[in-house]
Amino acid sequence: MRLSTLTISLALLGATHTVLSAPAHTLVNCIATPPARLSPAITNDANDFNASSQQIYNRLLEFKAGKIEVEPSLAERWEVSEDGLTYTFYLRKNVQFHKNKQFTPTRSLNADDVVFSFQRQADKNHPYHDVSGATYFYFNWLNLPKIFKSIQKIDDYTVKITLNQPNSPFISLVAMDFLSIYSKEYADQLLAKGTPELLDQQPIGTGPFIFQTYQTDHAVRYIANSHYWKGKAEIERLIFSITPDASTRYAKLKAGECDIIDFPNIADIAKMKQDPAINLLEREGLNLAYLGLNTKKAILNNPKVRQALHHATDKKTIVNAVYQTSGTIANNPFPAAVLGYHPTLPQYEFNLEKAKALLAEAGYPDGFETEIWVQPVVRPSNPNPRRTAEIIQADWAKIGVKAKLVTHEWADFNKRTREGEFSAGTYGWTSRNGDPDNFLFPLLSKNNIPGTNYSRWTNEDFEQLLSSAVQEKDPKQRAKQYQQALEIFQQHTPIIPLAHAINYVPLSKRVQGFVQNPFGYTPFYSVRLSKE
Repeated sequence: MRLSTLTISLALLGATHTVLSAPAHTLVNCIATPPARLSPAITNDANDFNASSQQIYNRLLEFKAGKIEVEPSLAERWEVSEDGLTYTFYLRKNVQFHKNKQFTPTRSLNADDVVFSFQRQADKNHPYHDVSGATYFYFNWLNLPKIFKSIQKIDDYTVKITLNQPNSPFISLVAMDFLSIYSKEYADQLLAKGTPELLDQQPIGTGPFIFQTYQTDHAVRYIANSHYWKGKAEIERLIFSITPDASTRYAKLKAGECDIIDFPNIADIAKMKQDPAINLLEREGLNLAYLGLNTKKAILNNPKVRQALHHATDKKTIVNAVYQTSGTIANNPFPAAVLGYHPTLPQYEFNLEKAKALLAEAGYPDGFETEIWVQPVVRPSNPNPRRTAEIIQADWAKIGVKAKLVTHEWADFNKRTREGEFSAGTYGWTSRNGDPDNFLFPLLSKNNIPGTNYSRWTNEDFEQLLSSAVQEKDPKQRAKQYQQALEIFQQHTPIIPLAHAINYVPLSKRVQGFVQNPFGYTPFYSVRLSKE
């Protein structure tokens, strides 16, 4: 989807097609990929969240700056019942929604807006449920159709959410971007006019920046919200400048045309660290690069074949060649900082002889032919999917497995993967709340077939452990259950964990107060620009 309907002459804002330099109170964020949607409920991409929910919207709760702990946001406080089934949120008063040419709010945020925002995703009969051809990715991926029972307005500033079963990470789910709060008043007006899709195209939120224009494939523009409930941001204007080439982004950063860039070339990291004009932030990401194996495909449905391919995958070479100093070998399907990490999980060492023996036991002593699908874009978890695939292709050839590299346009790649067309492929995942369930349930549960369980692997013992662990209150018991689940996963190896990437954020020296986000987001409310 491209938001060409939102294209407005930039002359209205006194802008030109080329950013020559960043004005004193304007921050320019150079991004690699145009946002596909500016509506957080119906997207699943960090690039879209950065352009929408991180700037335009708020949630009931939010993550503390740079951390995975949750704190109040639109809800000033909350209470949880003893049985873990009822959550009561007490809303902040006098929170103002934005306005645009089509809409001027007549009231502040209240419980009606919260109920609307949740019910749109939960209720298939809701008038907005099917607007914009909506797919509620995270609502479904995190099993909320089963977990979520109801949301009730108690009074104008109190809402009660009831669950069907306890869910230990639920508070962190409420802080995730897909549960951003929309204006029901705006939605009602658009519905009455017969233009409900504008809710997702011309966003209205309560956040620190107000959406102005989106010129497709060029830039998204915002201005500071002077009525923001936390106080007005110091940045007056914010520009997301779409710059696909990584070398160009770096050149524009050095020239002062960008203040921050995403997805730097790994080969440029060493230079950036020495560049006196740049501050390079880095932190271990909550991510996983992996090779998906479609267990419903002939040959790959044999666990011994998958084990053989795991033994024939040289992760060390991949990390050295692709990530250089910017990644670590993945020994679990999530990083060591996540609850339930299994430090003694038996590993598949790189061993071609063992791989050949397993293939022979599986009935393929001479190998076989297959495909490796290659992501056509750089993701936070993998700086070079093609190079990754080439290394794996060469390794597998040594055991007689001839793998053809295949790629497709990004949207088509995702669609055809979810439909189960691929055999093997390079994929990645980034957690949006740091909980183990946010890795294992989307990637490996039968509930996400079709969906993000690309391997289409199912195992009832594994499912039982996931279900039990997500309801367990005691973190030690949760960790133990996840470790037991990982042992089952490792034996069946439906995916091959490859690496965890370090996230880099290159900034100009005039950017002050930016806090690197553990989820790879770029919130700009706290940022100020020095006059130097």
